[in-house]
Amino acid sequence: MSQGQGQGHSETVPSASEVVTEADVKAANERLAEVVHQTPLDGSTTIAEHCGAARVDLKLENMQRTGSFKIRGAYNAMAQLPEDVRERGVVASSAGNHAQGVALAGQLLGIETTIVVPEITPAAKIDATRGYGAEVVVEGEQYERSYEYALELAEEEGLEFVHPFDDPDIIAGQGTVGLEILDEAPDLDTVLVSIGGGGLISGIATVLKAHDPDIRVVGVQPEGAAHAKPSMEQDEIHMLSEVDTVAEGIADARLLEQTFAVIRERVDDVVSVSDRELTVASTLLAERAKTVAETAGAAPVAALLSGGVDVQDEHVAAIVSGGNVDLTEHAEVTRTGLHELGRYVDARLELRGWPTALGAVTELVEEQGAALDTVERANRRVTDDPNRVPVTVGLAGSGPEHLREVLDALAGLEGVAVVENSLDR
Repeated sequence: MSQGQGQGHSETVPSASEVVTEADVKAANERLAEVVHQTPLDGSTTIAEHCGAARVDLKLENMQRTGSFKIRGAYNAMAQLPEDVRERGVVASSAGNHAQGVALAGQLLGIETTIVVPEITPAAKIDATRGYGAEVVVEGEQYERSYEYALELAEEEGLEFVHPFDDPDIIAGQGTVGLEILDEAPDLDTVLVSIGGGGLISGIATVLKAHDPDIRVVGVQPEGAAHAKPSMEQDEIHMLSEVDTVAEGIADARLLEQTFAVIRERVDDVVSVSDRELTVASTLLAERAKTVAETAGAAPVAALLSGGVDVQDEHVAAIVSGGNVDLTEHAEVTRTGLHELGRYVDARLELRGWPTALGAVTELVEEQGAALDTVERANRRVTDDPNRVPVTVGLAGSGPEHLREVLDALAGLEGVAVVENSLDR
C-alpha cells in the first residue's frame, strides 16, 4: 500500500473549547430531535470474543437517515443559516455521505443544494444524492480537487459552502452520536471512531470527555490515509501528498484547524488498519452482526479484530458510521474478507470431457459441504494441456483446512486437474 510523504502545516490553532463545547452539542441535539433517528446500540458477542473485551457495543449509524451520521452535522449547520443565505443556496464537497446529508437537509429546509464529488465516489452515493434533489457535479480524481472546486463555485455564484467537517456547527451535530451512546451506556471504557477529516470524532470526544474524562477515545484510520497520528505527535497538521485506501469515505489527506484543535486535546490515541483488515471487518459485520457497513464505517471494528487496540475486559463502543455501499463493490469486499479469513479460495482447474466434468465438479463440491460461488472458462495459456478446458472457480468453505480437503477431492476426480489455488500463494 503506497502512501505519500507528509508535509507539516504550522498554524495558530484555537483551543478545543473555542471550537465546540458540550452545550453546543446539546443545542444541536434539540434541533435534531425530530429530524434524525436515534440509532441502535447493539452488542456483539462475536467481536467481543475476538478482541477480549467484556462487552462490545456497535453504534449503528449505518441505519441513520441517508445511511450515515452526516445528516446530523449538515442539518444542524444549515438550520442556523440566515434567510438570505438560504435563498441563494448552498454548495458542498463530499466523497459521498456528506453529500447525502446536505442534500436531505436542503430538502427538509427548502434550500437548493449543489454537491461536488470526486470521481472515486460510488455510483450508489451519487444516485442517492440526486434522489434528495441535489445537483451533483463530478470534479477531480481525489477529494482535494472536489473541495477546491466547491469553494470556487461558492465564490463565483454566491453560495454558502457547507464544510464536511471543519465547522463548529457540523462538529456539534456529529457529537449528538455521543449523547445517544451515553444515554444507553454511560459506563464505557473505550470508544473507537473512524477519522477522515475528524468532524465525527471531534464531536463525540467533546461529549464523552465532558461526561467522564477517563473514557478513552481512539481514532481509527486506514494505513493509506493515516495523517492524524503524526499530527498529534508533531503537534501540527500533517498533510499527506497522496492517499491510497479502499475506504474512500475517510480518504482525507489532513485534518483542518478546528478538528485538529479538538482532536489534539480530547482524543487519546489514533491507530491504523490495513485495507485487508477493513475487508475482514465489513465481512464479519455482514455475517455476524447482520449489518451492511462501508469499509470506512467498519474501521473501528477492524481495529478491534486486528488487535490494534488493547481492550481486554473493557466495555467498548465502536461507531459503524456508514452503510452506503455499491452492492457489486460490497460483494468484492466481502469476498476479499473471506479470503483473508481462509474461507474462500480461487482455483484454476483443467477439465477433460467438458462439460460433463464440470457437472462432476459441482456435485463433488456440494458433497464436501462447500459452495461453488463462481465458475468461468479461463483464457488458455501456452502451458495448458491442449486436450483439457481451463476453468477458474471460486469456492467458499468453513476454513482453510476444509477448502484444502475440497481441493484434494477435486484433484482425485477423473478428468480433473487442480493447476493452482490462492491458498498456496
